[in-house]
Amino acid sequence: MKKLSILLLSLGFLSSTVVLAQTELRFGLEAEYPPFESKNAQGQLVGFDIDLGNAICKAGNFKCSWVEGSFDALIPGLESKKFDAINSAMNITDKRKEAINFTNPIYRIPTQLVGKSNAGLAPTAAGLKGKSIGVLQGSIQEVFAKAHWEPQGVTVISYKDQNLVYNDLTVGRLDGTLVMAAAGQSGFLDKPEGKGFAFIGQPVEDSKILGSGIGFGLRKGDTTLATELNNAIRKVQADGTVDTLAKKYFPGFDVRVK
Repeated sequence: MKKLSILLLSLGFLSSTVVLAQTELRFGLEAEYPPFESKNAQGQLVGFDIDLGNAICKAGNFKCSWVEGSFDALIPGLESKKFDAINSAMNITDKRKEAINFTNPIYRIPTQLVGKSNAGLAPTAAGLKGKSIGVLQGSIQEVFAKAHWEPQGVTVISYKDQNLVYNDLTVGRLDGTLVMAAAGQSGFLDKPEGKGFAFIGQPVEDSKILGSGIGFGLRKGDTTLATELNNAIRKVQADGTVDTLAKKYFPGFDVRVK
């Protein structure tokens, strides 16, 4: 009986050790970008990236927490070790890779122009000349609009919060916004204030600026964490978790990484 008690105590100790061995993982995000990440009426974080992050934590045996900040402050926050990884619908681009590393791409969302459906706009410099377009500060949509449209007479205005863009669009201070399509659909077009607005034309294209897909941003040199996260990402892609979440949050959009 004494030996049995010692064995049970040992098993209990080992079980506790497994829990304690979980790697702490602090995700940095900007919580004002539904359906990717936002807060519900109770102040809880919700959205695709939140559910994805929790699934990654389960698959990789991480103990996760969340650190909020503005989108344009996420890379500096990562570099200053305020958190361990960026999980905030951040596209993998060559420009960003100069400062940080990324995991493998997890999903991909097209970028489209939103504006009044009867305004005669087009997602080109010629079709927007003399117009004002709002973009999220620090986003690839901001980079695209400033590179392709601003030099041709389009006014590009940057905002710290995409919801402020929608507000100015609704009251007529802006003619349109360039946004990730799923965010534009869920965050604006599906809401009462989005009545009369629509996607204008086809998604814009520039693989160098818009990137190869969305992944988690990591500090240079965090190779062990990169390996662990990539292993967990492969698990949630293979078991259908990413597809299931995409159908929930992005119905009608194909988010698979080509």
